Amino acid sequence: MSTHEHIIGILGGMGPAATADFYTKLVALTPGRTDQDHPKVVIWADPTVPDRTLALTENGPDPTPWLLRGAQVLREAGATLLAIPCNTAHAFLPPIASQLGVPVVHMIDQVARHIRDLSPKVTDVGLLATTGTVRAGLYQHWLSEYAINVLVPDPEVQRQLVMPAIRAVKGGDNGPEVTDNLVRAAQHLVDRGAQVVVAGCTEIPLGLPAEAAPRRLIDPATVLAGALLAQTTQPNQVTEEVPT
Repeated sequence: MSTHEHIIGILGGMGPAATADFYTKLVALTPGRTDQDHPKVVIWADPTVPDRTLALTENGPDPTPWLLRGAQVLREAGATLLAIPCNTAHAFLPPIASQLGVPVVHMIDQVARHIRDLSPKVTDVGLLATTGTVRAGLYQHWLSEYAINVLVPDPEVQRQLVMPAIRAVKGGDNGPEVTDNLVRAAQHLVDRGAQVVVAGCTEIPLGLPAEAAPRRLIDPATVLAGALLAQTTQPNQVTEEVPT
């Protein structure tokens, strides 16, 4: 019988391929030999959630009603622990944290803790992410708690390399040109002193394999999956980690 006490709710669809990739990583990291060794999981993948970057940068539609509805669906389906495999969506969590009704394992906080514990010590991190995540300062905030500096791409690199690559992956293209763009963007950060590179958009690992990156690549989806598995077997240690 499974030792997992919690039912994991995945609030996904942002985008669909990233959600499928996240669940694949969760399954791969589960230390089990039978079906019954895996945690119970409910996935709500709603691709109609408005674009999070447009909401943050161009006054686009507010995605929070969709996030709340997704949390409600997962809660009613039995979820007792929530995961959101979309970095930019975390910018919208603080005002609605008390309304979710399910504890959230906060992906960016988990990544910050993971980097804090790396050896040798990391003081400078490069961030590849959507323009919304960059401008919201999500990683800058969480990593500053551990005196870790975040390097972001120059505006032209962000516009010409990073965002086109993210859009391409969302459109089903993770071919060599996409990988080349992300490698060039990562090298740009390494040249400025990044010791590791955070793939701060869940589409990025689909276009930038770890072995192609010029420095160690931190995949937040993998970190989140590991944190979820640790907490599902220790139910009394689950805490809501959404900042206010």
